[in-house]
Amino acid sequence: MNQTRRSLRFSLDASAEVAPEATPSETVRARTTELSLQGCYLQTPAPFAVETPVLVKIFHEGAYFEAKGTVLYIRAASGMGVAFRDIKPYCHAILQKWILSALRGQPFAHLFGE
Repeated sequence: MNQTRRSLRFSLDASAEVAPEATPSETVRARTTELSLQGCYLQTPAPFAVETPVLVKIFHEGAYFEAKGTVLYIRAASGMGVAFRDIKPYCHAILQKWILSALRGQPFAHLFGE
């Protein structure tokens, strides 16, 4: 599978919840380990199938982010990559804040995958 990156990704250790859009009450706890403006990686032992529409919630630094997304890829018994589809303006501002904070903490070479 081609997993070409559309944007820079940053390490983030945050608690998260994810649920299928069709059954939002079936929430699964997860950990966000990577974040970008377009999506995130969620560690969970029970990832959803590729192309599943999901609701993602991330909790970090006293703030809360939520978005609709789609599962792009899975790593069996490890987690899933999710692309965000619908982000409300308030949540987009929180996402930008977290990305800027991560950017300030990254060595320059890390930004280019060196």
